[in-house]
Amino acid sequence: MVVEVVQRVLHDKARDPGKIETLIFDTLYEERRRLETERDRKKAAEEGKFYRKMQSRALRGGAEEQREVLAEIVRHFAEEVLGHFSEPMYRIATQIVPVGLNLLLNTLSPLRLISNFPNGLGKVDDQILIEGHTEEFQQLAKQGTMILVPTHCSNLDSPLIGYVLYRLGLPPFLYGAGLNLFHNKLVGFFMDHLGAYKVDRRKKAPLYKDVLKVYAGYSMELGYHNLFFPGGTRSRSGMVESRLKLGLLGMGLNAYIHNLRHDKPNPDIFVVPCTLNYQLVLEAETLIEDYLKEEGKARYIIEDDEFAQVKRILEFLQGLFSLESRIHVVFSRPLDVFGNPVDGEGRSLDHRGREIDRRKYVVQDGEVRFDPQRDQEYTLELSKSILESFRRDTVIGSVQTVAHVVWRWLREINPKMDLYRLLRSGGAQDSLTMTEVYRRLQGTIQALRGLQKREALRLDPELETSDPAAVFGKALAHLKSYHKHPVLERKGDRLFHYDRQLLLYYQNRLSFAELPS
Repeated sequence: MVVEVVQRVLHDKARDPGKIETLIFDTLYEERRRLETERDRKKAAEEGKFYRKMQSRALRGGAEEQREVLAEIVRHFAEEVLGHFSEPMYRIATQIVPVGLNLLLNTLSPLRLISNFPNGLGKVDDQILIEGHTEEFQQLAKQGTMILVPTHCSNLDSPLIGYVLYRLGLPPFLYGAGLNLFHNKLVGFFMDHLGAYKVDRRKKAPLYKDVLKVYAGYSMELGYHNLFFPGGTRSRSGMVESRLKLGLLGMGLNAYIHNLRHDKPNPDIFVVPCTLNYQLVLEAETLIEDYLKEEGKARYIIEDDEFAQVKRILEFLQGLFSLESRIHVVFSRPLDVFGNPVDGEGRSLDHRGREIDRRKYVVQDGEVRFDPQRDQEYTLELSKSILESFRRDTVIGSVQTVAHVVWRWLREINPKMDLYRLLRSGGAQDSLTMTEVYRRLQGTIQALRGLQKREALRLDPELETSDPAAVFGKALAHLKSYHKHPVLERKGDRLFHYDRQLLLYYQNRLSFAELPS
């Protein structure tokens, strides 16, 4: 893998010998800037020594020496990225994790443990609902290479997806995980051996990003199913992704063209969008705070949040499972690398359901060819199809609905107040009558049910049948079960709003929906 990545990056970047020197020194500059903020001083010293050596060689050497220096830097990046999947470790993990989760959840809920005794422990499976086009996903995984592209709101997403893939009987997927998640030696050991390759989001050098893309693309050519979050990182705002990173996404098309040119027996690459839907989000408080900070909009990684605190994870799970809050994992209809829907037989279809010969998309003058401008447009079309799937298959629950109702009311009665002042002060009124809450909630629920009928989104079953009072009660129970400070609190016939940042975060999940005012 490393050898092939080095050769491909060099082939692409070293065509013009006059640009090699610039590429080397641009990369060294970006890496020196990163090392200035590296917390691990020992690691910083080791890497600094390596880069100083590369700089010295590049300054003294001629064209051939500089090419060798470039190859050394690419190899350095590739070896850091490389994962070390272990099949025996995977077999152990798939036996231990379900049992461990069940023990954990039953410990958090003693009544469940007693009620199930002696017939067995309660199942975590009851809390995770796998929905959507699962059969097509399973069938296509036998015919070609899969790229799974989920929404991303929590660091819990990766282990959740891994567990769901195991339940579906699918093999493990390769996926890129932030290097910060490897800081814990125990967690890092398991991730390194269970399909994760390392992504250092602090590295800004374009050369490093090229290594990541080539690594992912070549793994697809080798037949390894891939998982990556096309939004790039966790949604800080709580919104469903509205823009995607096209770099890694385009490597599916790249791999498909390579496969056709090498006459691979199973050349097809299929893309499956997926939405992960929680009532509550483990890191919600940190994420929305980071989003609202001016510098947070540009920061790409949070080193310390609730995911790093075992106590907070346990509190989150306790709230999640004590209320039997379901996690909805929805697999959207599979797509080809051009954004066309694909059926269970692997046939690409147009908007009328007619079969398309997708090979013709990449044939020019009778030959399969790369065309950067053309391929970029194809990837853009794929991105649009994925975003449509995200919106259509996002599941809205009681928390998001109640938060939306209260937040919209706050904006209506404070039309001239800017966002940050409203978040700080709460505006003109500190509470809303319950009569008005139920009236507004009734209208919003009806509108959401209409959107579900038009397949514009999905609803948690509690919103399909429950009345406004039941939906409101469920939302408050969820919020109280985990968040340390009250978000909303009912006192008599009035509803008081306290944590408006979390209100904003949870209501943002509905930002894509066209709801009447």
